[in-house]
Amino acid sequence: MFNWQIWEKTEVPPWLQEQVGNFAARLLWQRGIREPSQVQAFLSVDAYQPASAWEFAEMPLAIARLRTAYEQGQTVAIWGDFDADGITATAVLWEGLGQFFKRYDRLFFYIPDRLKESHGISKQGIDTLRSHQPIDLIISCDNGCTSLEAIAYAQELGIDVIVTDHHTQPDQRPPAVAIINPRDLPPEHPLFHLSGVAVAYKFMEAVYADFAQTLGLHPPQPLEDLLDLVAIGLIADLVNLVGDSRYLAQRGIEVIKQKKRLGVKLLLEKCRKAGDRPIDISFGIAPRINAVSRMWGDVHQCVEMLTTGDRKLATKLVDQTEFANIQRKALQKKIFQQVQQRIAQLDLSTTGIILLVEPQWSIGILGIVAGQVVAEYGRPTILCTVEDGIAKGSARSLEGINLYELIKGQEHLLLNFGGHPLAGGLSFRLENLRVLTEALDQRFWSQYGQLQSRQIAIDLEVTIPDLGRKLFDQLKKLEPFGMGNPSPKLLIRHCQFINASHHKIRDHKDRKAEYILTKFTLQDRNGHEIKGDWWGHYAYELPNTSSGNSCDVVVELLFNVSGDYYHVRLIDFSQNIQHKIEQQDQYNSFELSQVEPSSIKSIDFSSPHQILQSSQARAMDIWKTLIGIAKYLSRTGKIVSRSQIAQHLGIDNPYVLNLGLQELQAYGYRWQLSALDDPELGRFIYSPESNACPSLQSSVFIEAINQLIWTTPQNLYR
Repeated sequence: MFNWQIWEKTEVPPWLQEQVGNFAARLLWQRGIREPSQVQAFLSVDAYQPASAWEFAEMPLAIARLRTAYEQGQTVAIWGDFDADGITATAVLWEGLGQFFKRYDRLFFYIPDRLKESHGISKQGIDTLRSHQPIDLIISCDNGCTSLEAIAYAQELGIDVIVTDHHTQPDQRPPAVAIINPRDLPPEHPLFHLSGVAVAYKFMEAVYADFAQTLGLHPPQPLEDLLDLVAIGLIADLVNLVGDSRYLAQRGIEVIKQKKRLGVKLLLEKCRKAGDRPIDISFGIAPRINAVSRMWGDVHQCVEMLTTGDRKLATKLVDQTEFANIQRKALQKKIFQQVQQRIAQLDLSTTGIILLVEPQWSIGILGIVAGQVVAEYGRPTILCTVEDGIAKGSARSLEGINLYELIKGQEHLLLNFGGHPLAGGLSFRLENLRVLTEALDQRFWSQYGQLQSRQIAIDLEVTIPDLGRKLFDQLKKLEPFGMGNPSPKLLIRHCQFINASHHKIRDHKDRKAEYILTKFTLQDRNGHEIKGDWWGHYAYELPNTSSGNSCDVVVELLFNVSGDYYHVRLIDFSQNIQHKIEQQDQYNSFELSQVEPSSIKSIDFSSPHQILQSSQARAMDIWKTLIGIAKYLSRTGKIVSRSQIAQHLGIDNPYVLNLGLQELQAYGYRWQLSALDDPELGRFIYSPESNACPSLQSSVFIEAINQLIWTTPQNLYR
């Protein structure tokens, strides 16, 4: 669960409400977009003035070297990267430079194999390129800044290098002819947050302008035709969508909607997306493109898929991409479960950074799994595999914790490292694992002092009747949403969850995949309802609102195109306990020793109708909720108080709660006091090796709850 930050209601000028509507006006005002000129530039691409490509200080050097290559008939190689940002950046340069250099004659591209090679320019890759054809100039995209040795090696061979990248620059500059990197600009500069593909596009913008002016060359393909690729890479790479990043994403989505690019059109059809919203990229196109490198390593087919005009070939490559994505989902779940088992053995109250190494893990999946761990546990995470004594992996962090700087301080223990504040890749000798883990943790605690509490910034408080077309259309005006302009989080008060059920998601061939989805209906006090989803969670994890209790919930509003209805995605909830069970003194003498030992190993919750047939149905419901709490908290490592658990269950008798905590140990869930030495605060540790044999028939906790229910005057649970 998260800490909620709720915006205080403020007065918004009438002119702004008239222009965009009351909800959108409040969002713009809260996000600091308050002047008419700001609002206009934010909403309309036509009103925004993009920055010039020549604002990169070394752009003239780069363009001059490329012009020389053109005039002297030299051969150029594009050096790309294997994620969606790098693949689309490669495609932008492949199509753009292909207007001036004949492809597969004077223009080639090379992308490292994710499963065999590392990120960035390498000596091995340079030798591979040279073995097929002579190379005079390399232009990198979405990489290159940290490839000092490889670029020096290219220089020795007489190969010049132009670097276009967006990752954090190392202290030492590589010997490149020119470096085009927005990180060299001030943080407030409109180009600062560009991703790799956007930097490649600005490079092509300068190429088009210069070659037209100096050489009189005007290619048949308009530069703007590349913007669909730019939008895909920008949104996939989770950069801040502000300034030129937002502008290029807006322009690119408009191009995507036209569906001119065959590969993108077929990808949208495969994932059943319209292509008019950023979510169609982040949950549709991008995962499929990324899946190819994660599963197979080689992504040259992805560049071909995005640039070919051959329908038969494009269809074949899109089908292969879809198959890779299905494989990725299954492997991702398997590795995430293994990571969770390893994390269960850690003391999360004293662990600042999660660093795990396992030789059997696939390098291609580790980045996305690390992102899952960050979201689930709220810790910066590094996951590595091992090959020949070398640990290689991916790192992910959360807002407010600069993982790049934390790892950068340990360079003496690393063989390779690169990235930005929220993500990176690294390698180190396995013998340095313990020292590196301790050093990172020590640096984390000294720099940040304490674990960062996960927070949600709630944008608007709405009602269920508000969740319709009017609100959806207002919010859509503010797209694209992403980093720097997050999707609006909506607070709805006093709701109940009804008709909740979970199931495994099915793939395009109607086979059960490895993802759990809970569906429910959200209902307010007046009977208004809206359907909702909760991804990756089971129905029993939802709070019990069947006894007069209600919840405040945080959701995002979505529209189901195929079903033509609005629904919500659940993000978080907070239960409001309307009534309490009064303490009964007669239970103070209830002794655990009076109960016979249990005789069965676990509870089968797959048949709840059997439980409901019992006279203890209500007590069983509370017990089931307690199990769900223990499962969730043991998985997340979150520290909570006993009173929070009691409030969630609706139990006001501390002795009875103690019975429940005692009984959970028989199912492997042990209550452990936190490191804060407070007897109220603790967390659950899962130890599946428990040898106890619990029994529902002799459950102390259920019997105590049952007696409370039937002897409490309010009889709240009947």
